[in-house]
Amino acid sequence: MDLKELYTTAELAKFALSEEEAEKLSKEVSRMLEYFSMMMKVDISGLDPTSYILQKENRTRDDSIIEAERNPDGIIEMAPERDGRFFVIPNVL
Repeated sequence: MDLKELYTTAELAKFALSEEEAEKLSKEVSRMLEYFSMMMKVDISGLDPTSYILQKENRTRDDSIIEAERNPDGIIEMAPERDGRFFVIPNVL
């Protein structure tokens, strides 16, 4: 990637580049583009598209009901600060 293209792209992305950064980035982007062009040469005809590399099935679990002790008063009692049956929290706005 030449420096003019790099500076144009950096300006569009609202980046300020020093000369040293631009030189280094120009070389690195050029290397990336070379790798992309190498990848374009790979024959992928006949390959099925994939969305996950390793996982072939959804990870699911059976829904199960877990009986728990229902004691809302006990939960409210554990609150560090409360107002009657309500939790007191700090203002967020």
